[in-house]
Formats: sequence, structure tokens, C-alpha cells
Amino acid sequence: MTRTLLLALLLAVAVPAHAGLFGKSPEQAATEAEREQLPAVTIWVDATWGFRKSGAANDLSAAHKAFYAHGYHVVGVQPYIENGDLQGFFVTYEKR
Repeated sequence: MTRTLLLALLLAVAVPAHAGLFGKSPEQAATEAEREQLPAVTIWVDATWGFRKSGAANDLSAAHKAFYAHGYHVVGVQPYIENGDLQGFFVTYEKR
């Protein structure tokens, strides 16, 4: 479990800003989750580029909008902080 979480964190930090986990945009991730009929999905929202406060908030809003349009709702938003700096968020959505 710890090794899996560490791998997910390392992959998430390497993803460019404004992209979901593994290089997918929130819209792509939501479309794929719906197509594959996943009951839940977790994405990474990067907060390390640009304006950490407004940029991350806008990215979270865009992700929420994309997943809501595909029938998902937010069940958790977990910030990831490293050395006192906000790096991003793990956001989990569940099918309504």
C-alpha cells in the first residue's frame, strides 16, 4: 500500500500543470471513467505552476465541472504538501 501511494505521488508530481494524473486532462479522465463505468476515480490536480491560490482553485473547479457533467460527484479533496509548500490535490470522484 505504501509503495503504491509513493509511486502515485511520484508520478503525480511529474505531471505538467493543468493535467490530470498520468497526463490526462480532467475532461479526458472523466470521459474515460464514464466509458469504463468506473464507480470511483482519483485524479491529481497540480498546484505548482502559476498562481497557487487562484490557479489551483480554477483547476479544481474545472475538474469538478468535468466530472459532474459525466455523472460523478466529489467525495474527497486531499492536499499534498511537501516541505511546507502546496504541491497539488488528490481529488476523488464517485459515480452518482
